[in-house]
Amino acid sequence: MTRAERFAPASCPVLVVKIGSALLVDPAGHVRRDWLAGVVADIAAAHAAGQRIIVVSSGAIALGARRLGLPGGGRASLEDAQAAAATGQIALSHCWAELLGSHGLTAAQMLVTLDDLEDRRRYLNASATFARLLSLGVVPVVNENDTVATEEIRFGDNDRLAARVAQASGAGGVILLSDVDGLYTANPQRDPNAKLIEEVPVLDAATMAMADTGSASGMGSGGMVAKLQAARIAHAAGAHLAIVTGRRDHPLAAFAADGRGTIFPAAGGSGARKAWLAGRLTARGRILIDAGAAEALRNGASLLSAGATAIEGVFDRGDVVDILGPDGHAIARGLSEYDTDEARMIAGRRTGELADILGHAPRAALVHRDHMVML
Repeated sequence: MTRAERFAPASCPVLVVKIGSALLVDPAGHVRRDWLAGVVADIAAAHAAGQRIIVVSSGAIALGARRLGLPGGGRASLEDAQAAAATGQIALSHCWAELLGSHGLTAAQMLVTLDDLEDRRRYLNASATFARLLSLGVVPVVNENDTVATEEIRFGDNDRLAARVAQASGAGGVILLSDVDGLYTANPQRDPNAKLIEEVPVLDAATMAMADTGSASGMGSGGMVAKLQAARIAHAAGAHLAIVTGRRDHPLAAFAADGRGTIFPAAGGSGARKAWLAGRLTARGRILIDAGAAEALRNGASLLSAGATAIEGVFDRGDVVDILGPDGHAIARGLSEYDTDEARMIAGRRTGELADILGHAPRAALVHRDHMVML
C-alpha cells in the first residue's frame, strides 16, 4: 500500500478533509470558487467510490470580515471574530451547499464548540449525528462555532478540530489541505535547504521542534504547531493524518495520484481510537453482567440491557462505566447510553420491552461497542 492509499476509499471508509482559510478565501475576502469547485468534484468522485467525507471548513471569519469591513481579517478582537463569523458562516454554508448540490450531494452544517467534544454526553450526541448523516449519504460541513466560543473554551484552529471530528466520527483518515505542502526540516520560506519530510512514524520532541507557529497567510489561526498537535490527536484516535498542499487544482485527486505531503501514520488502527478510554478516564459507575453477555462482549458485541444483572454508582448518559463479569472483575469500560435511573429500570430486560418501560424509543445498547474497550 502506498502512503496515499491509506486515505483511499477502499482502506478509509470515512475521511475528514480540513480546508484552511488561506486556500478558500482570497486576499480580498472572496471565496476562491473555481478552486473550491475542484475540491468538491474530488469529494463527489470519492463519494461515488463509496467513501464518506466530512469537511471541516475554515473561512467564515475571513468572509465576514470583508463584508463588515473589519480590520485585521476580523481577528483584531474576540468580539470582531464573533461578529465576522456570524456574518461569514451564512455565505460559507451557502457556497458549500450549492457546489455539493451541483453533484447531487446534500450538505449539512454542524457548528461545534470545544465543550461539544469534551463533554461526554455531548460527544455521544455529536458522534450519533455524524453516524446518521453519513449513513444518509450527506456531507457534513463542520466549523467551530466562533459566534459563541471564547478564548477559554475554543479549539482555536480547525486543524485540531478536524482531528477531534475524526475521533467522534470514527474516521480512518484526516487530510489537512494547507497553504504549505507538508512538514519540512526547517521553515522553507527562510531556509532554501529545508527538505520535505514525507512520513513521520513517531511524533517526538525533535519533530515538534521543526514546527513554525505562524500562519503564512495571516488569515488562519493555526500553523505547523497546530497541525502536529492535530496529528497527535489523530494518532490517539487511530486515524492517519496527512498535511497536503492545496495550492493546486483538484488537490485531493492530485494527492491520491502522487502522494506529495507529509503522512503521520496511525500505529494501531481502530484499537488505538479507544486507548484513551482504557487508560485516561475514571469510571462513574459499574454495570454487572451475566456470563452470556460477557462472552458476547469478547466477541465484539455491544452490551444490551438483557445482559445486565445490576447497576452500581450514580452516572449520567455519556459517563464512563466499568463493566464487570460474573466473577466481579472488570472486563470492559465504556460510555453509558443511559443514566443510572434508566439503566436500573431496563437491566435484565429484553430490547422489545424497553419502549414500554421507558416511555420513549430506546437506544441501541446500554453501552455501544463503538464507545467501549475491553480491559
